[in-house]
Amino acid sequence: MTNWLPDLSSGTGPLYLRLADRIEADIGEGVLAGGAKLPPQRDLAYDIGVTVGTVGRAYALLRERGLVSGEVGRGTYVRDRDETAVVGPVATGTPPLDGISGTRLLDPPTGKLRFDSTAAPDIGQTGTIGTIVAEILRDHPDEVSSYTRRFPDHWFVGGARWLARNGFEPAPRTVVPTLGAHAAIVSVIAAMTSPGDSIVFENLTYSQVARSAGLIGRRTVLVGSDDDGMRPDDFEHVCAQRHPRMAFLMPTAQNPTLANMPLARRREIAEIARRHNVWLIEDDLYGALSDDPTPLVASFAPERTFLIGGLSKSVAAGVRGGWVACPTHHAQRVRVAHKMVTGGMPFLLAELCARLVVSGQAGDIRARCIEENNARLAIARAALARFEPVSRPNIPFLWLALPEPWLSGTFKKAAFEEGVLIDDEDEFKAGRTGQALHRVRIGVSAVRNRDDVTTGVEAIRRLLEGGRAGYDSFG
Repeated sequence: MTNWLPDLSSGTGPLYLRLADRIEADIGEGVLAGGAKLPPQRDLAYDIGVTVGTVGRAYALLRERGLVSGEVGRGTYVRDRDETAVVGPVATGTPPLDGISGTRLLDPPTGKLRFDSTAAPDIGQTGTIGTIVAEILRDHPDEVSSYTRRFPDHWFVGGARWLARNGFEPAPRTVVPTLGAHAAIVSVIAAMTSPGDSIVFENLTYSQVARSAGLIGRRTVLVGSDDDGMRPDDFEHVCAQRHPRMAFLMPTAQNPTLANMPLARRREIAEIARRHNVWLIEDDLYGALSDDPTPLVASFAPERTFLIGGLSKSVAAGVRGGWVACPTHHAQRVRVAHKMVTGGMPFLLAELCARLVVSGQAGDIRARCIEENNARLAIARAALARFEPVSRPNIPFLWLALPEPWLSGTFKKAAFEEGVLIDDEDEFKAGRTGQALHRVRIGVSAVRNRDDVTTGVEAIRRLLEGGRAGYDSFG
């Protein structure tokens, strides 16, 4: 394609996004027909006066939209219309659905023990929650029956108190109340990055964030990790080579590995992010349960770290309580993005979560949840002691290495047939990787009681001891 040049005189936003949109429009209008070869990146960059990197990002975004295909040594070609139809509507850039939902069942069957969740245990907190809800309905009937248009000061104060930990105390004005930690994370991604931007994830992590980011057009870049969490050398290499816009990390009680990043490494990660101008999302959801005293990454890079927390693991998952503490001057942007992404914060839930925290009742419930978690962990560790699962006090799951010849997916299926739902390692892979650890995560907090914990871990122990010879599958 030698005579075509895109017109970038109109439009707003980053140049790479305007270029991608212009090419998409020309494809839709037939200016660029199926099979047409786009100019080499270096040639197009010279012709329109932009950098090669700008053209590269635009071409990458077009590939994500399913509009072009590329082969090393041959170039980038416009896909035929019948090919793009497989990917999804061009106007919306809908990605294929494969892999979006992860490895968990969307509708888990009844009668199974839920060891695939780490929601706060039932310790009778619904009585406290019910009392507060009744008070809110009595005190604020008009706000509950309408859209939320007023954000009282104590919503921000409550969030700041809940997020404060190990010497880091965010100012209430930097806090945004959200519909849980996941909504907070996605809102930050939506607010601070653009389609086509790269986000760094560890190979194993809370992968639903990576899948959510992919749904809104962000790209995943993987970095290696070890027993102390994200590796600084690999993070530095990725920042220098791939120029990511943001990185997602869980320095305390990392999910699923339970790694606690040491102090020196937190400082190093923060400095690398500062050097390469990378935003950081610090997911401290399990940190609310942890007794680890290490300062937060946000303490070392407050100007670029979004600290995430919530109530799902330590108070009650169903109240959808979450907050994000933002760098100075960015809270309003995240607040608007949260409204656009979620539809807005319901008054009843925001008021409930704020009252739980400000009254001190959330702290009391958390203490009782920790006590229950530790009792359940003791049962699980005792039953599985021979297999040396990784665990930490207060944190409601174990990271179990499977003996030969088990594979994590096969073991997950075998456990399912024994009435137990667990997570295989693929559930936590943020992207495609050849790494195989042959591990599973076993949550102990979501089943009804300690007797169910005993029943479930005994079933898991029998499978481990019986080996593959004790399991067969048909179909």
